Amino acid sequence: MSRAFDPFLYLVTDRDLAGARGVAEVVRLALDGGVTLVQLREKTLAHEPFVEEACVLRDICHARGVPLIVNDNIAVARQANADGVHLGQSDASVEEARETLGPDAIIGLSVESIEQARTAARLDIDYVAVSPVFATPTKTDTAAPLGLEGVRAIRRLADKPLVAIGGINTANAADVLQAGADGLAVISAIMAAADPCQAARAFRRLRSALTDPERER
Repeated sequence: MSRAFDPFLYLVTDRDLAGARGVAEVVRLALDGGVTLVQLREKTLAHEPFVEEACVLRDICHARGVPLIVNDNIAVARQANADGVHLGQSDASVEEARETLGPDAIIGLSVESIEQARTAARLDIDYVAVSPVFATPTKTDTAAPLGLEGVRAIRRLADKPLVAIGGINTANAADVLQAGADGLAVISAIMAAADPCQAARAFRRLRSALTDPERER
């Protein structure tokens, strides 16, 4: 797949929240509901099972024309032929990811401050993730929440798609989009939902309700 992608509804997986249903089944249901990008996030899984899971999700996503991104692990992304990798500030460098995965890979980078956003503007990445926007129990190793003002400030600096992550749900998603985000990275609001398909559709309805054509870019 090319580096063209739609960041609007960006599902980040969580094995614990998926529970007995399993990550693959929740992802299938969420894709049916309109998820546009999927990130496989596994912090404790051994390498080979991680690659196997990435291959399964890659096939599920590609069957629906949706890219699969791997969190942090460049080697897994390469071995599974995933569409790209998402990096944090303490992960491997963007340069290493680009050299390993090639020019067509989708590379995203989390930023937790204005200064990090300024640095990101000079890097060969495809999107910037503002993290965290709101407090969230699913990620405990993050900086203080940036809030909507942080989204607005980083939007002014970023010339690439801006994805908001951290505490995003249907109650605050419209405000986040109106603050300048192009995409919503969602974890618990879909992964823990009783019906992930309907949960995804609820976010899609928010997009339909927004009349600003810039939100559709």
